[in-house]
Amino acid sequence: METLTPAANSWLTLPAHRHWLARQGQRLLEFAKAARIEDGFADLDNRGRPVLASGALTIQTARMTHSFALACLQGIPGSAAMVDHGIRALQGPLRDARHGGWHASARPASTSRKQAYLHAFVALAASSAVAAGRPGAAALLADAVDVLERRFWCEVEQAFVESFAQDWSDQEDYRGGNSNMHGVEACLALADVCNDTRWLDRALAISERLIHQHAAATNYLPVEHFDAHWQALPDYNHDRPGDEFRPYGQTPGHAFEWARLLLHLEAARHRIGLANPSWLAEDAQHLFAAACRVGWAVDGQPGIVYTVDWQQRPVVAQRLHWTLAEAVAAAAALYQRTGDASHERWYREFWDYIDLYLIDREHGSWHHELDTGNQPAQTIWPGKPDLYHAYQATLLPTLPLAPSLATALARQSGLG
Repeated sequence: METLTPAANSWLTLPAHRHWLARQGQRLLEFAKAARIEDGFADLDNRGRPVLASGALTIQTARMTHSFALACLQGIPGSAAMVDHGIRALQGPLRDARHGGWHASARPASTSRKQAYLHAFVALAASSAVAAGRPGAAALLADAVDVLERRFWCEVEQAFVESFAQDWSDQEDYRGGNSNMHGVEACLALADVCNDTRWLDRALAISERLIHQHAAATNYLPVEHFDAHWQALPDYNHDRPGDEFRPYGQTPGHAFEWARLLLHLEAARHRIGLANPSWLAEDAQHLFAAACRVGWAVDGQPGIVYTVDWQQRPVVAQRLHWTLAEAVAAAAALYQRTGDASHERWYREFWDYIDLYLIDREHGSWHHELDTGNQPAQTIWPGKPDLYHAYQATLLPTLPLAPSLATALARQSGLG
């Protein structure tokens, strides 16, 4: 494996561009600080006010803890206190003291389930907090790893199962591409922080099933929904095409996200001398090309549509901010890996779009959803609750493909 030095005129190497990325990241962090409430972190509305009616949410608390741990490693003042607040919330009001694992919120409904997706983010948050050297992080990480391994990782399937009832009964007869994708992300971080190569083997097994088998057979767009035997469910949520986490059809944004993760996995394994199949880099390029082909400006307007059907026609044409964040990060990763100038051109085009349409210079952060005319909308993503995607997009282009984000920043800061 070889990563190439970017050309001298690449945006990835220009000091002014890196300064711009850092400034955008700091704007995002300042906006997100308002999400802190007593029991963790809440959603934010369009003007950056916490949505108190929903209370503290575990997914937001985990993502904020992870993001502020990255900021702490960068030396951003005020970040350490945010990380410590998140750790206390995840060890206290958000944790299920009776059955173990984490509730969805500080005020969970009796019908809410324990999701692999959410627990992967708790593990990611804990690993980043450990890398940042925060008190209580090691205990949180040990707890999160224990739950992932005992409850969600299935050695027979070599993948994460999806969800359970609060008492760990009633395992769901569904397997999710999205939860396993974020499981791969967590695996990459855990391999570094725990110094355990088993997590890289697990990440490879998941990636081989979901990408090299299923996505490769469907024009390199990830398949999102499966039954308990890993048979695809092409009609899943046909009546709910705009679902926030389980939409019908295929999602170009996830093809970008997977492309980046495959390159991180390849680099992580190479860095410690583990064998890599050639398809990791090859499939990453196919995924990126497919996402650009079926997602970008396919309805005549710039932007990436949320979902397409199995004939690769747009279904939900809203533009979601996270798809652009993942697209720009994937373009940067592919340019680092291949040196292909076309990826750098895409990198510039995606950032130009983000600057023109997504960055909200009046109220802060990024608009989370735009309509087909690239005007702010709220049909899928109300408010601006998400720091994680946009903030990572300002960091990933400045770092090597391995180690993972927090570990890379820790080494830069002298902590790793």
